[in-house]
Amino acid sequence: MNSSVLSIQSLTKFYGKIRALNEVSFEVPAGSVFGVLGPNGSGKTTLLGLVMDVLQASGGTYSWFGEPPSEKHRKKIGCLLETPNFYHYLSGERNLRINAAIKGRGTEDIDRVLEIVKLSDRRHSLFSTYSLGMKQRLAIASCLLGDPSVLVLDEPTNGLDPIGLAETRELILQLAREGKTILLASHLLAEVEKVCTHVAILQKGQLLMAGDVNLVLKNEDYIELGVDADKLAALRSALAGLPGVREVRDYDQHVQVYFENSVADLSEVNRYCFDKGMVLNHLQLRKRSLESKFMELTKVK
Repeated sequence: MNSSVLSIQSLTKFYGKIRALNEVSFEVPAGSVFGVLGPNGSGKTTLLGLVMDVLQASGGTYSWFGEPPSEKHRKKIGCLLETPNFYHYLSGERNLRINAAIKGRGTEDIDRVLEIVKLSDRRHSLFSTYSLGMKQRLAIASCLLGDPSVLVLDEPTNGLDPIGLAETRELILQLAREGKTILLASHLLAEVEKVCTHVAILQKGQLLMAGDVNLVLKNEDYIELGVDADKLAALRSALAGLPGVREVRDYDQHVQVYFENSVADLSEVNRYCFDKGMVLNHLQLRKRSLESKFMELTKVK
C-alpha cells in the first residue's frame, strides 16, 4: 500500500514565458501536516492549484492515493484555495448549507463541522458579525463537509491577529490528531513551524528542500556561549578544537557552536572550556527555526 497521499513528480508551470514552478517533486505522507513554505511569489498557490486540478501543468505529473487524479479522489479532499464566497447578510449555518449544495455534500454534516470549528454557538449569527478568525474557521468548516480525509489549505492564517492565529493553529493540530492529512501553503514560516510535521521550501518556483521537519533541521541545533569580552578570541580558538565541531560563529557578544552530528552535552562543553581556562558566563542550547533555515538557504541577510 502506498503510504503517500500525494506524490508530485517534476511538476512545472509556465505563465507565458514566466516559469512559476520548475520541476518540483516531493511526497506527502499519510497523516502528515505538510507545509509548502516560501515568500509571496514562490509558487505555493500555483502548486496547490495544479494538484487540485484548478490549473493545468506545463509538465510533470502528480497522483492522489497512489493513483492518477480523478473525481473520486477529489471527493476525499477538502480544499480552501481562496476565501469562499460567503454571504455577509446570511448566518454561518445558512452559508454552510449553500456551500454544501454547491459541493454536492449533504447538509446533515453541518452540526458536526460547526462543532469542530467551535462555531456552534454562533451558527445563527450573521457572517458580517464574525471576527476574521471566525470567518477563517467557517471556511475550514466548509472544507470539512463530507468528512474528507485530506485538507488542502492556501494561507489559512493570512491576515489573522494573534488570537485568530492561535485559534486556527489549534484547529489544524486538532484535525491532525484526528488523522487528517493536511497540505497547507504559507509564507508565515515561524507560525507554520508550530504545526507542520513535513515541509517543502520554495523560492521563485524552485524546490530548495523537502522532507520531515526533524530531518530538515537535523544537526541545526547549536550551543551559545559567552565569556568576558577580553577572552572571546581565546574562547573561539579553544572551541575550534572541541571534538565534533563543524563551525564557530560570532553573534553579538556570544559565540555560537555548530556540530557535525548531535550537539555535545552542555556539561561536557562547560568542563572542556573550564579545562582550557575559560569560565563561562553564558551557556545555552539554541534551536534553529524553519525561518532561519530558509534565510540561510535563500541567502537572505
